[in-house]
Amino acid sequence: MSQVLDLRGLTCPLPVLRTKKAMRDVAKGASLRVEATDPATQADIPALCEAAGYKLLDSSEAGGVFIFNIQHPA
Repeated sequence: MSQVLDLRGLTCPLPVLRTKKAMRDVAKGASLRVEATDPATQADIPALCEAAGYKLLDSSEAGGVFIFNIQHPA
């Protein structure tokens, strides 16, 4: 089961900074579920994953909450 990082209510740049920090504690091969309400995360979180070498497993939106499942490379 993946960890959940609740970033709802935070605005740029906090969601990206906190995601980056949280990923340091995610075990290799494990994943982190990020939940955010800032629309900027739709571009920022995938960009972070690409830059840092994380795998964005999927992303979705439900009721104004943007959900990202990010895997730490093995």
